[in-house]
Formats: sequence, C-alpha cells, structure tokens
Amino acid sequence: MGRPPYIALEGAEGSGKSTQAARLAAALGAVLTQETGGTEVGKRLRQVLHDNDVVDLDPRAEALIAAADRAQHLAQVVLPALAGGRAVVSDRSVYSTLAYQGYGRRLDLDELRRINDWAMRGVWPDVVVFIEAPADVVADRLNRRDLDRFELAGDDFHQRVLAGYREMAAADPDRWVVIDAHGSIDDVAAAVAEAVDAHLPGLRWTARP
Repeated sequence: MGRPPYIALEGAEGSGKSTQAARLAAALGAVLTQETGGTEVGKRLRQVLHDNDVVDLDPRAEALIAAADRAQHLAQVVLPALAGGRAVVSDRSVYSTLAYQGYGRRLDLDELRRINDWAMRGVWPDVVVFIEAPADVVADRLNRRDLDRFELAGDDFHQRVLAGYREMAAADPDRWVVIDAHGSIDDVAAAVAEAVDAHLPGLRWTARP
C-alpha cells in the first residue's frame, strides 16, 4: 500500500459502530475521527444535516453538504495523518453518503461517487467494516436517546439504507468486511480486529483486542 491504512466503520443508527471505531483506533494507535463533524467546519455542517428543525432540505443539498464536510475532513484530518505515518479510523465515511443519500434518498449512485471522489481527491477507505446489529438491539439503543432527523426518517428509509450497505459489501468483498454485532462489546471488538488483520496483513497493533 505504501502508506498507513484508512479504515472506515459503517452501520445503521445505534449499531455500535462508534464504540467499535474507538476501540479499533486505540488498538492500532490510529487517529480516530468521524464523518460528519470531524473538523470545526464539519461540526457546523453536521448541525444542519442532523437538526430536526430542518424540514425542507433537498436530498441533493443534503448530499452536497455531506460532500463538503468530507472534502474538509480529508484535507484537514485524513490526508495529513496518513502523510505523517498514522493510520486513520473513521466513524462513517463516503459509504454513508452512498447508503443514506443514494439508497435511502434514492439519488443516483454514480453521480454521488463522482462528486465524492472529487471531494476526497480519490482517496477512499482501504477497508470498510460494516457493523450489522440485530434490529431489536438497534431499536433498544435508539429508544434511550433523543433522535435526530436521520434517526427519525422512518423504517422504510432505514431498510433501504441497510439494503444498500449489504449490497455494497457483497459487491466489494476485497474492501468490505461484515461483522455480526451479536455478543459483548469485547467479542465484537475482537471480531473486528481479526477481520481487519486478515484484510491488512502486517498491521502494527498497540493493544490487540
């Protein structure tokens, strides 16, 4: 590869991917970041995307806001970390846009890929870990917190998002790994580490789960 890896964790709302991203980053001594909101500019953009008071945001505008966040994120966080010899673990990535705005909002996937490839300067995640949690677990976690405009989008929307993730994972097994999130946080972390290690042999682990 010639540089440290760029690893993204993806999943539905409440799947536990944020917890697993933090665990993986700590185990690798990697830079932990997120999309959207991984920069100061991104935090402002994220407020628009997730604000329940924003009720008339056009899906194309939503996709472009996410791409703008991503351009800033790659320029300010991901690319400098990789250039400095640090691995990057991101809680969500471009694949969230393909899942949410592509499959969920039914925007054209090829157009979204082109826009985001330009925004990211062609630097896509090397490995994508899809955390697939049981529906009842996700529902229980979401019931414990205030929901944002994506979490409130409705069951049909979220079913399309999940179907999109599964379709992308099946179509690109060299890049994607699917982790069944049954079991404890430690069990899932160990499964994530094993899968990432298999896709990226020779990784340096600070504290292997």
